[in-house]
Amino acid sequence: AVAKKPKILLCDEPTGALDYNTGKQVLKILQDVSVKNHSTVIIVTHNAALAPIGNQVIHIHDGQVKEITRNANPADISSIEW
Repeated sequence: AVAKKPKILLCDEPTGALDYNTGKQVLKILQDVSVKNHSTVIIVTHNAALAPIGNQVIHIHDGQVKEITRNANPADISSIEW
């Protein structure tokens, strides 16, 4: 999917079945693709520790949007731990 340089990339639990280091590598690739290709990457996850890497975080509970947070300075993948 990344090779086609999409404008929007939807990622459902991209780190869910991966070990910690491989998960971080995948997230770094997604972050780099977003910057390089000016793509929107949407990550759907239950892992709230990933929120600091997003430009915008949409919190959903029971199928309802509960909060939308904008982040002017998203964290680099290397700075987060879970």
